[in-house]
Amino acid sequence: MLSVFQSATGAKVERLPLSRFTTLGVGGDSEVWIVQNHTQLAEAMSAPYRILGGGSNLVVSDTGVPERVIRLSGEFASTDLTPDEALSTPEQLVTGWVGGGVPLPGLLRKIQKLGYSNLEGTVGIPAQLGGAIWMNAGTRFGETFDGLHSLEIAAPGSTRTFIPDELHWGYRDSGIPRNHIVTRARLKLRPSTPAEVQTRMDAADIARKGQPKNRTPGCAFKNPGNGLPGAGQLIDQAGLKGRRVGNAMIAPEHANFIVNLGGASAHDVHALLDEIRAAVDVPLALEYELWP
Repeated sequence: MLSVFQSATGAKVERLPLSRFTTLGVGGDSEVWIVQNHTQLAEAMSAPYRILGGGSNLVVSDTGVPERVIRLSGEFASTDLTPDEALSTPEQLVTGWVGGGVPLPGLLRKIQKLGYSNLEGTVGIPAQLGGAIWMNAGTRFGETFDGLHSLEIAAPGSTRTFIPDELHWGYRDSGIPRNHIVTRARLKLRPSTPAEVQTRMDAADIARKGQPKNRTPGCAFKNPGNGLPGAGQLIDQAGLKGRRVGNAMIAPEHANFIVNLGGASAHDVHALLDEIRAAVDVPLALEYELWP
């Protein structure tokens, strides 16, 4: 196969290292499809595929994946924050459509400057909007579904619009099936002021200061709940903070993060995950996506 070519509908297809697109910085070569519209997306979805957003919360195999890897661009990376008069009220603004490929940090900056509130709890999450919705990304200050009015989801052969109540969403889970793609969404926001929104974003950001600065996918495990300590505390109590395999390390700043010290492999990360599971008595559900 040529290293770069255009598909029948004009999508750009290139074989690339997925480490280039992940916050952890690991992942082998795979066939990447850059799609700009629904026609190109439908073609990309006509064979086995995976969807790659901002690359956070993801550990990709050192040998890549055999499926096509879809990245959203073009109309899927556009932003319309104009309130829809037919759907908005004085207490609640419903925006136009925002593409699933829009980076969340930049979107939050635009929302803050407009003085709109409801998504401050997602500050600091290096995701695209579609990926943040798919896993209902968030912090203890709030989650993506707090600011979600409706969303468009593509599956092989169909595209449908949903409202959140139609999905079985919850903590770090949207209820959206694995092979479905969030192509765009309308946001549900509250009128505020830029200063007030910034104050709330700053409070959420300050609470994240203890998190590591090295390359990382984010939190490795979900908190178990049921009155139990958080995943980071359980890993710390097991004496694993600072544990290193190759160039991957359980972060000294926060034990629920695995960081890349430079040149780490997916094999290194998997070895640390196995050590955590063996050392912690409480079953921990993985927050990372593992490819394959």
